[in-house]
Parts: sequence; structure tokens; C-alpha cells
Amino acid sequence: MTSLDHPPDAVDEFLALYPVPIALLAQRLRALVKRAAPQSIERVRPGWRLIGYDLPLTRRGVYFAWVLPEPRHVHVGWQTGTLMSDPDRLMRGAQLKLKKVRYLTFASGDRVTPKVVIDFTREAVRIASMSRGERELLAATRHGSATDR
Repeated sequence: MTSLDHPPDAVDEFLALYPVPIALLAQRLRALVKRAAPQSIERVRPGWRLIGYDLPLTRRGVYFAWVLPEPRHVHVGWQTGTLMSDPDRLMRGAQLKLKKVRYLTFASGDRVTPKVVIDFTREAVRIASMSRGERELLAATRHGSATDR
């Protein structure tokens, strides 16, 4: 555990605020994010009411993903979502006119396809690891496709 990681108890305490089925779903999504990005640093961000993930690429880390529980469902999302490939249009966020982020939402009892979450997370890591110029070039090549979702 690095100095930026919260102890596991902090996550457990945070998830204890939610109904058990939602907490279990959030735990499952956490495990998938960590499986896809084992180098990521997990932190509870109480002000945002979510579990955030940073990549240790800079001194402060690069925020790239989150798991956000709510009383009826859980979101797993990616900071660079509009730059990510989503040919099946699974990610949400465009309907809210979010400028960068995209996410998936799961309710208790929904089927979570691990490959989908893992693949999106790995792509988010790849994009978050790019230089600003590389991300701008990617955005220019995706203009009209990723942002229309």
C-alpha cells in the first residue's frame, strides 16, 4: 500500500453506507478495475462519494477511473471516456452532455460482463498514460464518433 492508498477498512466503511446488494456489486466492480489496472491506486473520495483510481504516473497521480455507488445502482466510469472506443455504445454520459467522462451503470441483479469492464478500464489506462498531445491527436481523430454518444 502506498501513502496515497486508503486502508482497506476505509473502503469497507464507505461501502457500509449502502444496501448490501449495492456494496457487493461495488466490490465486484472494484475487483475488475484492479484486475485491469493492478498498478492503480485506490482511494475513497468522500467529497465526491466515490472510490477513485489514480495511475502513479506523476507525483500526484493521474485520476482515470471510479466506482460510484448509489442507493439503487453502481456506476463504473472513466475520466477519458469520450476518447475511448465504444462501437456497441454501451457507455453512458453523452445524454447528460458530459464533456469527458463515460460510464456504465449496474443495478443489483444486473449481469456484469467482466470482459467489458476490464477492456474499458485497460483502454482508459492506455489513454490516461498518453501525453497531452497524444490525447489531443486522438480526440481529433475521434471527433464526430466518440463525442456523439
